[in-house]
Amino acid sequence: MADAKAIAQFQVDMALESEGTLLGIDTLLDGVRHAMEDAQKGTYLVAEVDGNPVGSLLLTKEWSDWNDGWYYWIQSVFVKAEHRRKGLYRAMYEKAKQIARADGASQIRLYVDKTNERGQKTYQALGMHESHYLMYEAEL
Repeated sequence: MADAKAIAQFQVDMALESEGTLLGIDTLLDGVRHAMEDAQKGTYLVAEVDGNPVGSLLLTKEWSDWNDGWYYWIQSVFVKAEHRRKGLYRAMYEKAKQIARADGASQIRLYVDKTNERGQKTYQALGMHESHYLMYEAEL
């Protein structure tokens, strides 16, 4: 819980940087805290340097009846610019895969903004590939 404010700020920074979207810190902070209070909502992995959070991701899961098992999703990925290209995301990704494998998951997935070429290259370099699915959504 001590990292909640930093994680919320990471999401503000990530949305602005990767999508040009300005998110409200108060709503984000509530969302982060709710996820931390309820493990069914997900698990945060936090990268630290000298005891300070410099990056994070949210790991969630989805049941697949097709595979009779879990898909794990990586969401809300961010590493501060000055700490990129140092293996921090790779370490969080490897930990996420370890958690997913231990739970018997068949896949680990993420979605990325179509214009975020840097992120796409990072995911490809780690062995991920573009899915054949498109994502659709509707506001409720």
